[in-house]
Amino acid sequence: MSKGHRGKGIKDQVASGRGECPVCRRKGVKILYEQEAGEKKVKVCKICKAAIKHGKKSVV
Repeated sequence: MSKGHRGKGIKDQVASGRGECPVCRRKGVKILYEQEAGEKKVKVCKICKAAIKHGKKSVV
């Protein structure tokens, strides 16, 4: 099973994939999941990705 969002797979990204989620504004979380916001793609955290998928949140 793939583990692309853990450890060695994210070391090459800026700050090892960590930052502030644009949806929930939490800091220091892994922002690895791409979501479409209009015409742009925005990276969000795992919890917001699931909430957007189920229609509980929307991308700003």
